[in-house]
Amino acid sequence: AALPETGYLRLPQIIGDKTTEPPTPALIPISKSSWWSGIQRGLYPAGKKLGPHTTVWPVEAIRALIESVGGR
Repeated sequence: AALPETGYLRLPQIIGDKTTEPPTPALIPISKSSWWSGIQRGLYPAGKKLGPHTTVWPVEAIRALIESVGGR
């Protein structure tokens, strides 16, 4: 599925979720712990907290991350 032009993505939309039907494909195929570790190390963009259990990332930041990794 194509990324929307604007808006926010939640973590399962970024790293995928095999438990949904149909499974959500990963845009960035890493584990949840690797994602959070990468944020701490400055490799991935920090998200925006919407609540105690909800974090989102601007789709533009995820698109830029995918493009920067693809350019290596």
